[in-house]
Amino acid sequence: MTSIDPQGRRGLLKALATAPAWPALLAASGIAGLAGPARAQSPSASGTLAPAADPLPSWNDGPARQAILDFVRVTTDRGSPGFVEPPERVATFDQDGTLWVEHPIYSQVIFCLDQVPALVKAKPGLAQVEPFKTVMSGDLQAIAKLPPQQLEKLLAATLTGMSTDEFQAQAARWIAAARDKRWNRPYTELVYQPMLEAMRYLRANGYKTWIVTGGGQDFVRVFSESVYGVPPEQVVGSAGGTSFGYAQDGKPFLTKQPKLLLNDDKAGKPEGIHMMIGRRPQAAFGNSDGDCQMLEYTMAGDGARLAMLVLHDDARREYAYGPAQGLPPTKVGAFSQALHDQAQKDGWRVISMKDDWKRVFLFDS
Repeated sequence: MTSIDPQGRRGLLKALATAPAWPALLAASGIAGLAGPARAQSPSASGTLAPAADPLPSWNDGPARQAILDFVRVTTDRGSPGFVEPPERVATFDQDGTLWVEHPIYSQVIFCLDQVPALVKAKPGLAQVEPFKTVMSGDLQAIAKLPPQQLEKLLAATLTGMSTDEFQAQAARWIAAARDKRWNRPYTELVYQPMLEAMRYLRANGYKTWIVTGGGQDFVRVFSESVYGVPPEQVVGSAGGTSFGYAQDGKPFLTKQPKLLLNDDKAGKPEGIHMMIGRRPQAAFGNSDGDCQMLEYTMAGDGARLAMLVLHDDARREYAYGPAQGLPPTKVGAFSQALHDQAQKDGWRVISMKDDWKRVFLFDS
């Protein structure tokens, strides 16, 4: 997930609040300030296929697929000069645009907007206060014109101020109910099947797979295990502060505070890896300029290394955006030509969604 702010992410709230092209993004996402009725959560995409002889059945034969197979072989064969001891086997994955769909707007932004009706119901006075009044109107054009300060206020209200348990429950309810407008499927089904296979293959060969995302750490931890097979303690994301307190019954709890502790984007990614993981990755996967420093940090280590970037070049099955290789420009998950050139120069593998993946989602025919 790359920064929306051209000067780099100044924090999760700032980044989400300054999302560009709000009218088109909100309209394409079907946002009207209201979530649909709750639905039963669909089965996870992470465990529905029976084991197969081919560890990467959703990948076409080619350099990208072969790079993964070669990396695992070289680093797990004790007779290989590139052998990596099991404790050192760490692979990191960006989430938005690398593991699941990030267009036309980040899912967490939609989550925040969908929390406003419940917030106003609990505090009716907010109905006449901006920006909540505008969001409740359902006027997408008006929402798009809200200034960044108002959007930060909205995001702070929906992401902080509650206990961590309350937030987890809210996020879990939303994940179970929300559906993407284009495919009319839960967001948890819009996960890239080839990337799930790569994660499983690495884990089957002794690697710990970590999610290193610019998105909210608490938000991603709610569904990371059921969707990706990654436990919450192996999620590193943009993280806010918490404060410790006691409820009236004496039970201790944590309250989410609007204080940023980690900007997990661009240079913040290797910083977060050092802080939370404590080992330099052997492999790193991303899709945007926001992942560049994570891949650089990974490849700066000794021995066999793997760096891969997903290029969204398949408008039919997913989306096409760059602007690398002449693809349409975007401010959500931008993959610049400079990043593409760096990948070619430094030996990073670019994964073409169109050419390297037999299918994108589990539900693809």
